[in-house]
Amino acid sequence: MSNITEKYVEEYIRELLPPQGGLLAELENFAVENHVPIIHKEVAALLKVITKSSNSKKILEIGTAIGYSSILLATAAGKDGHVTTIERNDKMIENALINIEKAKLINSIKVIQGDAQEVLGFLQGKYDLIFLDGAKGHYKEMLKNCIDLLKDGGVLISDNILFKGMVANDDLVHRRQRTIVNRMRDYLQYICNHSVLDTTIIPIGDGVAISYKRQEELK
Repeated sequence: MSNITEKYVEEYIRELLPPQGGLLAELENFAVENHVPIIHKEVAALLKVITKSSNSKKILEIGTAIGYSSILLATAAGKDGHVTTIERNDKMIENALINIEKAKLINSIKVIQGDAQEVLGFLQGKYDLIFLDGAKGHYKEMLKNCIDLLKDGGVLISDNILFKGMVANDDLVHRRQRTIVNRMRDYLQYICNHSVLDTTIIPIGDGVAISYKRQEELK
């Protein structure tokens, strides 16, 4: 139970959505068995729909883990799509590269090792879609670079923004999570009132924010 929506609604949605097949199904099982955080089933479906409907081809992901969402995004983007993904954990990168090769997407997904806040400053070009799924307490610090790297008319998707419901309800906040919760609240206030973003918040998974970069971006 994520505390984001009623358990029966969450279970109904997850049962209704068709299961992933092949490698993605294997990775879901691996993630459960090895306690690796990957996107929730309903968030995976949302990512696929947004990628396809926006015709996103050049995609940036922050937080690779075992490569599950990288593979999902690259597959949704199609044969002309390319995903650049950033991860700092050596073991995660090792697993991700193995899985990307298994998916036969080695030419469609580039994994960059390093701290996302540092790597973002060196990237060039514009991305159609950016998926922010890295260190939760540092979303706001990464936002400026993300906006700079996002094309006008592009989409920024921020995952885990309700953080097990704690962001919306102080009664759920654990003392050791207070700093992350406060930073995430600050991030949400910021993106919901940002001068170049139109943002909505969707209470699925662990909470997802979708931001559209307006084409009349202030220069």
